[in-house]
Amino acid sequence: MNRQDMIRAVAKKMGSSKAAATDLVDLIFATDGLIASELRRGGRVQISGFGNFETRRRAARKGRNPATNEVISIRASVIPAFRPGQALKDLVNKRR
Repeated sequence: MNRQDMIRAVAKKMGSSKAAATDLVDLIFATDGLIASELRRGGRVQISGFGNFETRRRAARKGRNPATNEVISIRASVIPAFRPGQALKDLVNKRR
């Protein structure tokens, strides 16, 4: 499912226009949306039964350029991460 598919599904489920659904999807998932804004502040978004959006720190490390085989330094960084909740894990595993 991509962004446009999600907008169509939200519009259908809510019985609203695609414009209203677009606003809702963007409010939550856009790079300036609620989830991204909270992660940017170093916070965490917990959605019961679904999962947690959080940030994780990656330590600096050495890597290797595969084209030249040269050793390079990779800086420390903070990355966004998602950890699914137990209810979501159970739902996904029941379908298999």
